[in-house]
Amino acid sequence: MKREPAVAHQFYPGDPAILRQALDGLIPTTAAKQKALAVVAPHAGYIYSGAVAGETFAAVEIPQNIVVLGPNHHGYGAPVAVMDKGAWEMPFGEVPINTVLARSILAQTELVEADTLAHRFEHSLEVQVPFLQYFRPDMTLTPIVISHLSFKSCQIVGEALAAAIKLYGKPVLIVASSDMTHYESRQAATAKDSLAMQQIKALAPEGLYNTVLGNKISMCGIMPTTIALIAALRLGATQARLIRYTDSGETSGDTNQVVGYAGFVIS
Repeated sequence: MKREPAVAHQFYPGDPAILRQALDGLIPTTAAKQKALAVVAPHAGYIYSGAVAGETFAAVEIPQNIVVLGPNHHGYGAPVAVMDKGAWEMPFGEVPINTVLARSILAQTELVEADTLAHRFEHSLEVQVPFLQYFRPDMTLTPIVISHLSFKSCQIVGEALAAAIKLYGKPVLIVASSDMTHYESRQAATAKDSLAMQQIKALAPEGLYNTVLGNKISMCGIMPTTIALIAALRLGATQARLIRYTDSGETSGDTNQVVGYAGFVIS
């Protein structure tokens, strides 16, 4: 099973030379790197959120094996869908699926299903991959697309993910792909997003879940971020550090209708 890029030439440059040039401009070279269990990174077009993603990934030591969790924007496929074989074709070259890790996750819970349809058109995972390849050309990918879940289901999936990573026995980075508030004024978006970000900083997955749903915050990656926090806590996380928060108005100049972007490192 080979997955072709769905959003190259749209969200990011599809030509490898132009893509590398773009990433050179988005990724700071001076950042001190720390070991991390998880990161939260945005997934908009690179002109809008690429600098936040670049700063976030530059702040961590990126291991070879990476699990990327993203929201299901299209509604296709299983509620929690992992690709467990094959590879992703990307501008920087082919990325192999980590079959061992994917099947270990599948073995932990029936809530996760082997499914390729959910991945075919989904951009939220794909836009993270060039950043990861920039640092780790030898990376393996375990991609998981997630629809709306109850907190209890998030808990089961997060614990299953942590159990599989422990069994795997090698360093694994969890990447939760999420943008923050969508299409509200900068003032409203900043106020709402600060509520959600407080919960991430507090390493409070249930608090985050309830805050986002209770305040109608249009954070698209709430399920992936909740699951990543649960897994990271099971793996020993003690802190979450905000790298940067901004919004699309910084690029577009329109502060009446913004999308918020946040980058976190969880260690």
